[in-house]
Amino acid sequence: MTNRIGVRRESRSGERMVAATPLTTKKLLSLGYDVCVESGAGEGASFSDEDYTAVGATIAGTDEIWGSDIVLGVNAPDEQELAKLRKDSVVISMMYPGSHPKLLEAFQKSGATAIALDAVPRISRAQSMDALSSMSNAGGYRAVIEAAEAYGAMFGGQVTAAGKTQPANVFVIGAGVAGLAAIGAAGSMGAQVRAFDVRAEVGEQIESMGATFVQADVPQQESASGYASDLSAEQEKLTMKMYAEETAKADIVITTALVRGKAVRTITAAMVSAMKPGSVIVDLAASGGGNCELTEPGKKVVTENGVIILGYTDLTSRMPRHTSQLYGTNIVNLLRLMTPGKDGQIVFDMDDVIVRGITVARESSILWPPPPISVSAAPQKTPAAPPQPTPEEIAAKDAAAAQRRTNRQTVMGAVAAVLVVLAITFSPASFLGFFTVFILAVFIGFYVISKVSHSLHTPLMSQTNAISGIILIGALLQMGSANPLVTVLAFAAAAIASINIFGGFVVTYRMLNMFRKD
Repeated sequence: MTNRIGVRRESRSGERMVAATPLTTKKLLSLGYDVCVESGAGEGASFSDEDYTAVGATIAGTDEIWGSDIVLGVNAPDEQELAKLRKDSVVISMMYPGSHPKLLEAFQKSGATAIALDAVPRISRAQSMDALSSMSNAGGYRAVIEAAEAYGAMFGGQVTAAGKTQPANVFVIGAGVAGLAAIGAAGSMGAQVRAFDVRAEVGEQIESMGATFVQADVPQQESASGYASDLSAEQEKLTMKMYAEETAKADIVITTALVRGKAVRTITAAMVSAMKPGSVIVDLAASGGGNCELTEPGKKVVTENGVIILGYTDLTSRMPRHTSQLYGTNIVNLLRLMTPGKDGQIVFDMDDVIVRGITVARESSILWPPPPISVSAAPQKTPAAPPQPTPEEIAAKDAAAAQRRTNRQTVMGAVAAVLVVLAITFSPASFLGFFTVFILAVFIGFYVISKVSHSLHTPLMSQTNAISGIILIGALLQMGSANPLVTVLAFAAAAIASINIFGGFVVTYRMLNMFRKD
């Protein structure tokens, strides 16, 4: 029996995203599912009900959506919505199970299955399903736009008749997906960007995007899960000192330290008080409590010393058309994995690390946290290089190779000389004259062609074609010979010479056409 997918209308205030666009809905239908969309679900992203029905979906009410076999959403359901779920239904949305244990308990009581898209493991095979990365990328880009709007100056330096302006100094904390997106956007706007991350392996990524990798005086970490791990007390003390120095110099600070929905405190109130008036902090971890001590989730705060702190939690919703498409595509890729028969039947293969990792509650059991998966972005350690030979050993090896080449050339020259002597001794007297001409032609041809530049070798081919023309004329004259062997050889010579002549000129003309302006 085909499963029915219900696309909910988001109930969270200010949410404009939708879990399926008309384009992704069409792809869900191609997997064999029936799709119904709650009336008005796509309005915030500028998708009408008619857009969904045009691709084959049906429009339904709230109760019918929550009574579906699979319910798609952007945000986790609340208590009232959970009460409408069937025991065997599946909910797919962002859930942040690590920081919402009560939600998992509610799913356990309901018996429904909870799939958290933010829990997709950081492995290559799962990248197309990683909604957290998709949303982080969009959020990092939007953070720079919000910072530029709040900042009272231009990002890029300008040289005008009225004077010169300096570029903005941007400091990014965290070089994950959101941080790298912010680095790229700020750099493209002309800002001078500096960035820090506790993981040493991302330093090359930061520098490859034109930013400066700031390094604290602490041992850098290598993450085994794709996320940064906690710092020791000594590491945290030295890192906070570096944060204080960098934020005091920065015009824009963008913080992205959000791990599994939980924010890490990186900027204290004392650091904010030391920042320049008019500076801007964009706290991308506001939804998890905020990286800045003064962040108020969902609000814009202006401190007494004039620092602007943006704690917006709806950055992805401010670009709903693109973010909904990205999010919906992540869901399609996930259901493509979980629908191997493309028959509209979702299959839970708990041996698959992706399915196991995102299934946080099933059959009245809490499955969070999943078994650890060891994945590291750090480069593998290369084996120790073999001992290098000494200069004396290298010189001896080169001398031996040169001696072998000399011996080989001497032997070949001696053999060639013997063959020439035998040919002259036992051949007719007329052969000696022809052979002398041949030897002279070889030497002359070698020294002439070796002195010609490589760029002129193609025009030189046209000159050799003239020689082939002489061969062709000689071959044509021998065509009427009474000797069949002579006729066959003349025909073969004429054919080969013709190919050389016409082919050579074709190549020459093609090369010359490359230099014509028209």
